[in-house]
Amino acid sequence: MANSAVGDVLEIEATLWDGQAIRLDQYRGKVLLIVNVASQCGFTPQYAGLEALYRKYQDRGFVVLGFPCNQFGRQEPGTERDIHEFCTENYSVTFPLFAKVDVNGPGAHPLFSLLKSQKSGLLGTGAIKWNFTKFLIDRTGQVVFRFGPRSTPDAIEPHVVRLLT
Repeated sequence: MANSAVGDVLEIEATLWDGQAIRLDQYRGKVLLIVNVASQCGFTPQYAGLEALYRKYQDRGFVVLGFPCNQFGRQEPGTERDIHEFCTENYSVTFPLFAKVDVNGPGAHPLFSLLKSQKSGLLGTGAIKWNFTKFLIDRTGQVVFRFGPRSTPDAIEPHVVRLLT
């Protein structure tokens, strides 16, 4: 898909950490929390909360999608395999992890171009400012909320629950 800010989140293709390309439409009908993640960031401990939220609500149709990004302070320098091992060994992550992506600039993944076009950040900025920015998507694929890195999974939980009911 071309790097375009027009379209449907669920029509975008992305590559999992193991190299498998998938279309996000396999998550149609689910509530999604899409997060740009990093293994060497001050917010990295949020992996624990993201995994807890995923495990608590996955049976109700909730999925966390983690997209590693090395654009902020070079805090995700490893390979996809390194990242996956880190996440599973240190945080028991079972939610889907994808290949590293850029979230800003001319090489931004089409998913993040679309997410940013649909929900701007603080003071109307489009650019993602740091790791662990989160986008909450409803069951129809609409971007409902954008949360900054300081918004913890616990703080986001009430919004997830509302979308699941």
